[in-house]
Amino acid sequence: MEHIGTLRTRLSDRLETPAISGLIIGVILFNALILGLETLPGAVALAGPVVSLLDTACRVFFVAEISIKLFATGGRFFRGGWNLFDLSIVVVSLLPATESFAVLRALRILRVLRLISVAPRMRRVVEGFVSALPGMGSVFVLMAIIFYIAAVMASKIFGTAFPEWFGSLSLSAYTLFQIMTLESWSMGIVRPVMEVFPYAWVFFVPFIVITTFAVVNLLVGLIVNSMQEAHSEESNAATDEYRLEIITRLKAIEDALAEKP
Repeated sequence: MEHIGTLRTRLSDRLETPAISGLIIGVILFNALILGLETLPGAVALAGPVVSLLDTACRVFFVAEISIKLFATGGRFFRGGWNLFDLSIVVVSLLPATESFAVLRALRILRVLRLISVAPRMRRVVEGFVSALPGMGSVFVLMAIIFYIAAVMASKIFGTAFPEWFGSLSLSAYTLFQIMTLESWSMGIVRPVMEVFPYAWVFFVPFIVITTFAVVNLLVGLIVNSMQEAHSEESNAATDEYRLEIITRLKAIEDALAEKP
């Protein structure tokens, strides 16, 4: 049992080394290239069996990696959110290539997302985004209220003249969403509406300012702030760990000096 525990510790430490992490990242990127080649008819016709063989080899590598990590960490594996993320992606990649699983098999490209769990900087970005979700929820509610009010007003004002854009609440909401993204909002929608309603800009310009420039930038600000907080917490944790290590070494030196006659 002691030998198995030592082996697990060594495997766990080895998996965290830069060399192994770099190898995993390289295989993920290579597998992404292979999955892209599978969508090219010319590449499949020229080297279809080779592409399929390489994809299978990547799958075997990922299964072996997850198996080793599971053995090395034991029950702790299932307490890590990123471990469960990796495991779910690998399981999806093993689904049989039958017609009923065709859509799920297409999700094999999600293996590329494993870069997030392997690369610390990318993982920090995702963790910052996740920590911003509670604050973003309030912003989304505010956005929904603004959209509802604007959609009702647009349907009442412009619905009769432009039923294809504002004929119902849902159509108005979709049109306003297009306007918020600034996709063909001027020449495609607002200017034609202004030919019938010259003062329509009084409605559309404040809507764009509020949604596109105010609320969306508020979302960006929340995400950036959460990422900074996540980075600060990580830096503080590293500093505390370093301080504890220094204190431990100083204590060991004091004990050694105290034992000398």
